[in-house]
Amino acid sequence: MNTEFSQLLAPIHGFLHCPTPDEWLAEARRPAHLATLLVDHANCEMKAAMSAHRLVRRYCLPKDKRKLLPNLDFYKSLDALPDKGEVLGKQALTEDNRRVFDELAKNDLLVKMVRLIQEELHHFEQVLEIMQARGIAYGTLSASRYASGLLAYVRTHEPAAIVDRLIIGAYIEARSCERFARLAPWLDDELARFYVSLLRSEARHYQDYLALARDYAGESIDERVAFFGEKEAELIRSPDPLFRFHSGVPVAA
Repeated sequence: MNTEFSQLLAPIHGFLHCPTPDEWLAEARRPAHLATLLVDHANCEMKAAMSAHRLVRRYCLPKDKRKLLPNLDFYKSLDALPDKGEVLGKQALTEDNRRVFDELAKNDLLVKMVRLIQEELHHFEQVLEIMQARGIAYGTLSASRYASGLLAYVRTHEPAAIVDRLIIGAYIEARSCERFARLAPWLDDELARFYVSLLRSEARHYQDYLALARDYAGESIDERVAFFGEKEAELIRSPDPLFRFHSGVPVAA
């Protein structure tokens, strides 16, 4: 890693409560696990886009307006972040309803999540292209315990619920960034370049999620961030029967 990426990773290493265990890295480097790694990576990119999409639907629109939000396929055709109103179909609304979207134009969650959705879908397509070139089929793969293990601690009242979900999003993105960096030196040149190319966006995603969590909380979230940091580290450091991109220590190691 050059100086730029070392500086980019420094706050992520400070944010995470533990590094990726060497036992996981040893398994991830095995050629026999490459197909599983890439399929799960593709799944993670799609899940990240879907999670951001759900946040926008739930927290950026009143319930009776959620049908106006396009599905994920819509974002794939966007070349750049468009006007917020256009994303949500402002041009098709009555004058009375335009006031809803005038407020949305000020919504930082909407702006950051639409950009994240676009990037995650692009990464998903990139992983599929790499898999296709290598003759790796994109198929069904059971999910790891990682995300569900964190989501189990989300509080049920607002704004605590969205704050927790945003903090979890920050940890998932930070861990992804850290693992891309740990894996890159051990992969072939094509995959190494690809994983290094993802570091900037993943690092920004983690920062965006954390900033949004602070905004929604309106008070210090340090205690909650530390809580999820410990839970995330427990999942990463403990024995895990499945090998996945975000799995813990392989039980066979």
